[in-house]
Amino acid sequence: MARTTPHDLPLPEGEHGGDPLYWRVATQLLGELRDGTVPPGERLPGERQLAGHFGVSRETVRQALEVLRRDGLVATDRRGSHATLPGLPVETTSSLTFPVGARVADAYAVDRATVTWETPPPEHAEALGLAPHRQTLVHRYESAGADGRGRRTAVTSFSAVALSEVEELARYRDRADGAASAQLRRAYDWMRRAGLTLHHRDSITPLADTPSVRVRRRVHDQYARPLEITDLVVDAQPDALVYEFTLPAAG
Repeated sequence: MARTTPHDLPLPEGEHGGDPLYWRVATQLLGELRDGTVPPGERLPGERQLAGHFGVSRETVRQALEVLRRDGLVATDRRGSHATLPGLPVETTSSLTFPVGARVADAYAVDRATVTWETPPPEHAEALGLAPHRQTLVHRYESAGADGRGRRTAVTSFSAVALSEVEELARYRDRADGAASAQLRRAYDWMRRAGLTLHHRDSITPLADTPSVRVRRRVHDQYARPLEITDLVVDAQPDALVYEFTLPAAG
């Protein structure tokens, strides 16, 4: 966690040393804003999450946010508090595609996506920290070329954190009947708009005795809380999987 010195912010009136706790929290939070933990324009985590992150009370967090608001470093509206520091603009679309392996727009491909509210696969439950038999939102994606080749299937399980923090995902609980189409292509954008910084790890494993490969994606946030896990199975063909990354230029 990046830190700044108390002198990066003016001392409040009557304080000449031994900074109050809320001032130290404001300083630490400012450091995280400056190092990009929360990108400019993104919503900050809620007071409860910040209180747990810094190990202080919610009242202390409110006082720290007021310090940053007063100096124009944070703005608050009905959606919450947002970092206003200058920096790289927030991308309008995520560089991650949901689910992993989803095809780009292809008029000739046959795609189907649904959601259910069910007990996830045991490995998913363990990765997400879910109690045995606890149900969650599970997304299923199937795709194949017009000739039936290049089939890929993905199963995604979302964590309790994702469903509590991301309003757009939580809304699907009442519609998770496994029948209606449920394209969640903007899932990662919704997470980012909810103030979550996304870290993902993708692993590719050949499946024994089959011509297919499995891609497993794990995504967690800036507090190392799991958000989702996806298992994608792809019929192995030349150019079946293409990963494309863009990194901004330094400075």
